[in-house]
Amino acid sequence: MSATLKDQMFMIVYAPALAVNDVRPLAVVHGMERAVPGLCIGLMISDEGQLIPLQDRDALVVRESRRGEFPNLSSIDDNFPVIVMGWGKPAGISPGGRAQFEFHVKVPLSADGIAAAAALLEATAEEAHAFWGLVTPFNAGVDIARQTKNLPDDLEPPPRGLPMIKSPSALRSPEIPHRFGWLNYWSAAGARIIGFPDPARDAELLSRSRRTATGGWVVQLTDAPLDLDNPAHLDTLKQAYERFPEIGGRSTP
Repeated sequence: MSATLKDQMFMIVYAPALAVNDVRPLAVVHGMERAVPGLCIGLMISDEGQLIPLQDRDALVVRESRRGEFPNLSSIDDNFPVIVMGWGKPAGISPGGRAQFEFHVKVPLSADGIAAAAALLEATAEEAHAFWGLVTPFNAGVDIARQTKNLPDDLEPPPRGLPMIKSPSALRSPEIPHRFGWLNYWSAAGARIIGFPDPARDAELLSRSRRTATGGWVVQLTDAPLDLDNPAHLDTLKQAYERFPEIGGRSTP
């Protein structure tokens, strides 16, 4: 496991598929820059991994979005490297048989990154009109990803006593979150489906949550970034899955 990965948080935002002349990709970039003062996403990452300064970043994003694509972009600040990229996901492997577009963002697991993560998630998800999204440190994300049962003959239990969750294509609706992260974005529709919030049952989560302009929620599981080597963090994650059995398609029909 490289130090580069261990020192990063990974954000994924799941949104409806791009339409012709979709304005959301450019809105996402602008929203991220508004969310974090001083952030400038002004470099393109070439296929060879080279960072190329952009004279007209907006024009590039618009041109790529017309093709249903999104360029690989990076911030210009070496001390706060933020990378954003995106790609489509076909209907056949998407929840509810509805094609999606995924925005992927890498944020440093540093004091600045931790402070900015919730604002970046909210901005990206809201501007993307997302179904749901999450931010998770790499180490915790590896174990959470191993919860998914992708094949019928996959009998290996998830790590750390975490519950098994269905593959995304098995979920009945794209609004249903597939899994938890440290930070979680749930659209208004997604929150209704999973039953959040219930003031009587979710008081602790609500103390670390905020409502968004569109009626969605940004929900933080633990005060510090999720670390599953911390027994208290692991217990919190397990309790969250118990509270919301709809997440991951685990509820009984």
